Amino acid sequence: MPDGGGELRLKQRGSEFSIMLGAIELMNSRLSGSEEALARLSYERIRSHARPHMLIGGLGMGFTLRAALAALPGDARITVGELVPAVVAWARGPMAGVFAGCLDDERVAIREGDVGRLIRSASGDYDAILLDVDNGPEGLTRRANDDLYSVTGLRAARKALRPNGVLSVWSSAPDAGFTRRLRDAGFAVEELTVRASTKGRGARHVIWMATRNGQ
Repeated sequence: MPDGGGELRLKQRGSEFSIMLGAIELMNSRLSGSEEALARLSYERIRSHARPHMLIGGLGMGFTLRAALAALPGDARITVGELVPAVVAWARGPMAGVFAGCLDDERVAIREGDVGRLIRSASGDYDAILLDVDNGPEGLTRRANDDLYSVTGLRAARKALRPNGVLSVWSSAPDAGFTRRLRDAGFAVEELTVRASTKGRGARHVIWMATRNGQ
């Protein structure tokens, strides 16, 4: 990983893939429910927006991206910011079957680099910003990710959104302090609980839906 954040490894057993940081499994190709919900719930909140532009922070195994493509209209745009070049290479290489050609969709642009920079350089550019970065607001893989979830980082995200746009944040666990920071940054906040599995089973994950109301 850039900036000395450790080494990610891709593991395969049959048709199952895992992305590992040391002994910690960051994601598994069998568990996609909460990542898909991140895209679905976000689109529900911007359904009335014309020609929506969505920013996804973190490519992962492409679950959020595929769900977004299934929901969004043909004139939408999706920008994906991915920090680790190897993750993009795995998506086009050994995990190509998992990604099922979604990187070739004409609505998709992949930007290798820090999604925080994309957010800070934007002003009213996005209808939705989806963050599936690290393990949630409590950084696990990279200390610099903490900046995304600070009040300053959240205010930058609010500035990057269009009126009535939504910032959606995935987390492996609740975080009351993060909910307060979202409100301090000027968002109207919903905190939702979703299951890791598409079958409604598995671990419970948290998704914050933070809406930029008004101008």
